[in-house]
Amino acid sequence: MKMEGIIFDVDGTLWDSTGIVADAWNHAIAQAGIEGKIVTATDLKKLFGKTMKVIAEELLPKQSETKRKEIMDLCCEYEHAALMQNEQDITYQNVSKTIQELAKQYKLFIVSNCQSGYIELFLDKTGLHSYITDIECYGNTGRPKGDNIRLVVERNHLLSAVYVGDTAGDYEAAQQAEVPMIFAEYGFGELPENSEVYAIIHTFADLMELF
Repeated sequence: MKMEGIIFDVDGTLWDSTGIVADAWNHAIAQAGIEGKIVTATDLKKLFGKTMKVIAEELLPKQSETKRKEIMDLCCEYEHAALMQNEQDITYQNVSKTIQELAKQYKLFIVSNCQSGYIELFLDKTGLHSYITDIECYGNTGRPKGDNIRLVVERNHLLSAVYVGDTAGDYEAAQQAEVPMIFAEYGFGELPENSEVYAIIHTFADLMELF
């Protein structure tokens, strides 16, 4: 398979930050005065991949939109600090090595439904900035993942690209962007029934066999 560009999701595809993020969010939620609300890594694995607005609505349904935004902004602040301080490698096995090898032949990109700064933080922590051509996220554009995948394809003039993700939402976004998907089976989610993907990978390094 010859592709000009390979576009990656982050959470559940490149790394698993849910344990660290859950602790950070619980700290922020408690500081915001919300009692009896505990977020777990398992909860986040079901939520990650959705936009921050949708995550806030599902986590804090009793709060006003203004309050939800206030709390989520605090969650993101605490999350960013916790991930920056973390010294444990939370990337999936062989992510760095595989990206470095793929970058020798393909243009690599990252598109996520995350907040602004999260992809940059991932690149800072992994030292992979120089291997990634372009990034985009919901926090920057306010647009859903399908739109952002298409945006990256168009502004980089890609004639052919593939999206690597791990959830039904990723599949739907790739479909909307009219980009084939490679499903990361090891990640957080499952494919919709009767979905058609280019390939399923069981480890990140399986990409080397595809390309």
